Amino acid sequence: MKRLKSEGGSKGERGSILTLGALGMLTFLLATGLSVDLGHFYLVKSELQNLADAAALAGASGLNSSAAGITRAKQRAKAAMNNYEFNQKGLAIPDANVTFAVNLDGPYVDEAGAMGQAQKIRFVRVKTPDAPVQVFFAAPVLGGSKNLNAEATAGMSVPITSVCDFLPVSVIDYGTPIKPGDLYTFRAGPSGSVSPGNYQLLAVAGNGGQDVRVGIASGVDACAAPGEEYAVDTKTGVTAGPVRVGVNTRFDEYGAQVDPVSQPPDTNVKEDITYDQYVAGSPSQAPTHTGVYGRRIVIIPIVKAGEYDQGRNVVKFNRFGLFFLRNKVPNGSGGDIVAEYIDQATVVGRGKVGTGAGAAEGFLTMPVLYK
Repeated sequence: MKRLKSEGGSKGERGSILTLGALGMLTFLLATGLSVDLGHFYLVKSELQNLADAAALAGASGLNSSAAGITRAKQRAKAAMNNYEFNQKGLAIPDANVTFAVNLDGPYVDEAGAMGQAQKIRFVRVKTPDAPVQVFFAAPVLGGSKNLNAEATAGMSVPITSVCDFLPVSVIDYGTPIKPGDLYTFRAGPSGSVSPGNYQLLAVAGNGGQDVRVGIASGVDACAAPGEEYAVDTKTGVTAGPVRVGVNTRFDEYGAQVDPVSQPPDTNVKEDITYDQYVAGSPSQAPTHTGVYGRRIVIIPIVKAGEYDQGRNVVKFNRFGLFFLRNKVPNGSGGDIVAEYIDQATVVGRGKVGTGAGAAEGFLTMPVLYK
């Protein structure tokens, strides 16, 4: 009897072990599936965050203290579409998900709300719409799908102290204040040279005419800041032809050794308009080649008149200024370039933020991702 009772107990134990094993295997499979799905969610969330970051930075790059800059910021943010998940779904950002603020902590308002305070707007926040992500293995726990989204805020940096992509020419500071809206000559012909042999050209890109041509057409591929450390050589000679060809690429006019792919025109090549008219988009004239907005907005070093000497010499930058090209350079041997000074906070493509004084009196900033 005892032996029979013992055998019955052993069979019961074996049944319990099988049940526990099955439950353990199920739990293990659910945990494994949950881990796979959570990993999938993490991947998609990262892709959505990358999209939000890129869209916010793209939006911030359009800010320029004007109502037109608000609209352009929204358009650039919305254009930064991306694909996500395994089947590469496209994701578009609706208008309502692009908001603006004066301060980083808000309040954030839509495009219409930002228009009335455009000159103060410094930040753009972008939120991706809810993206349904399929649950593959843990549907009994998580459901068939989960909605994920991401948010990012970008905006203007503090004033940059080192500027890149500036033109290898200079505006001369004769001691009188440079005022916004006024016109300044930053490359004078022979009759208006700052000193014998010097015509406000800088040998930053090189000493030859081709260096001047490409440097003016594309901007110098270098960074500099005001002060002794960034002293540069002046370039002697009139060099009117290369100056004219370089500037006029921005107005959709091309000469030797430049082209609309490497040096695209502006999106608005209408001459004799002010900067305010340019940012408002009226009057406007479209180029024949694919244009890039902002090509007529240029960064120019400002040099004290006393820095220049006869012939080739070395000058240092006092500061940088932002200027708007109103007209092409006409034919002839002069090659004068006249531009309008801008004093509105504007985002530029490249630069560096340091501890020195603002490189452009506080007006030049970079797009920065804040959160």
